[in-house]
Amino acid sequence: MEIPSNLLAGKKILLGVTGSIAAYKSLELLRLYIKAGAEVRVVMTPSAKKFVAPLSFEALSRNRVLDDTNESWAGDDFNHIKMAQWADLVVIAPVTANTIAKLANGIADTILTQCALAYPGIKLIAPSANTNMIQNPMIQASQKMLAIANYEIIETQTKELACQVVGDGAMAEPLEIFWRSARELLKNEFWNNRRVIVTGGGTIEKLDDVRTISNRSSGKMASALATALFVRGADVNLIATRFESNLPTSIHTIDVESSEEMGEYLTDSIRIAKKGKLSKASLIHDEPIALIQKEPFLFMAAAVSDYIPTHPQSGKLKKEMLGESWTISMKQNIDLLATCNKEGIKTVAFKAETDPAVATQNAKNLLVNKGANAVCLNIIDESNPFGSDTNRIDFITADTTIALPTCDKLTLSLKLLDEAERL
Repeated sequence: MEIPSNLLAGKKILLGVTGSIAAYKSLELLRLYIKAGAEVRVVMTPSAKKFVAPLSFEALSRNRVLDDTNESWAGDDFNHIKMAQWADLVVIAPVTANTIAKLANGIADTILTQCALAYPGIKLIAPSANTNMIQNPMIQASQKMLAIANYEIIETQTKELACQVVGDGAMAEPLEIFWRSARELLKNEFWNNRRVIVTGGGTIEKLDDVRTISNRSSGKMASALATALFVRGADVNLIATRFESNLPTSIHTIDVESSEEMGEYLTDSIRIAKKGKLSKASLIHDEPIALIQKEPFLFMAAAVSDYIPTHPQSGKLKKEMLGESWTISMKQNIDLLATCNKEGIKTVAFKAETDPAVATQNAKNLLVNKGANAVCLNIIDESNPFGSDTNRIDFITADTTIALPTCDKLTLSLKLLDEAERL
């Protein structure tokens, strides 16, 4: 899934870098921000400059790097106050155990910690440290303090560290930090914390333990839609047979194969999505109380097999047993869209057609026959084939048809969500 060049257009990010071996990964993070259209300024601690030269960040960002030696108050914005006022988001990646402890105690003895102290909004921090250091009770306590003070911590990884020990403490991958940054910058009130289910990919139906029947659906649209929902702030559950490799890891994914398996997980997911969350204890009775739950959404983008084998076999059927020809008995499959419980959940169906003459009417039939609130019509042809990285969609409701232009699937998904908000 390609990151659109205008995804973060107009957004301003202040990237802080501290003295960790993971500082070199911040160059890749900066590259992702720039590629997505953001404007980025970098602030470095003295220790960070021992690992990566400021010139590398200046070359990628096309902006001067702010550090402890060059702060200016001579009528420009090259100081910790103006930098904090300029930024839409502050990201510190990597952040060392030393800086974590300083931030938690309001210590501002470097230009970076001064910027963080001066910035009132959400600050994303991606720790990087030796396992014993990151798990030290003082650092654990500091992270808990930061979590309730407008800091969001992007969890570390368990892998081989610079000290050649396998353990927890490695900085999150730059791509994951990028997606978390995009979520903070792009989320809106409508989708934020709304539970959403997305199905995707073509179901895979068993003939025997080796052979299957499926279709050409790539699952790319579902992955793009789940990603768009994630950056808009939704609580996303993606049930699919195929996934894009660069999904945000915070998206909850369920890997399925058959339509039966997808149906089972879909039923459970709908039931869970409709449950209200619990708030903090009531101040009066000190008892949990349910928060008002936003109405959940269901996007049925999966290509579910219309017919499945009548008698799937165990083991591998031998061609010597089957003979010169093999007739496969098929039966009509259950219709997941028609039969799932759509009460109290907004449902958007996806419809792929190859004949433009009947495509729109066939799509509109889903609104009545299967109880969908909207249908995304996708007409497959030579210019819009299965598996492509772009798509075009007609967003159809009972009253309107909105033609969404051909573009990359993530951009298209964001446009689709704008229309879905009106349901």
